[in-house]
Amino acid sequence: MFRHLVLFRWGPAATPDAVDAVTAGLAALPGRIEAIRSYRFGPNAGVDTGNFDYGVVAEFDDEAGYLTYRDHPDHRRLITDLVAPLVAERVAVQQRDESQNTTG
Repeated sequence: MFRHLVLFRWGPAATPDAVDAVTAGLAALPGRIEAIRSYRFGPNAGVDTGNFDYGVVAEFDDEAGYLTYRDHPDHRRLITDLVAPLVAERVAVQQRDESQNTTG
């Protein structure tokens, strides 16, 4: 398993309609990018202060699947057209997860 996590802090251009457009665009990607195994995204729940505004967690079979997603024209277009104009700050991490690190 290979996981991609990304968090966004929105800037002033992030109106509710603009964020809804991002959400709709993200929702369309699993149907267009076969490499996606699991895809979760949405706004911060607002429980704690200081958190980022929006997050995406995507899972793939392997690094090659992630690279397919990363470079896919529909994903690139979504970033360029809908996400980038709204972002004030972005952080991301990719994880290799062979062990399924869980407790309990």
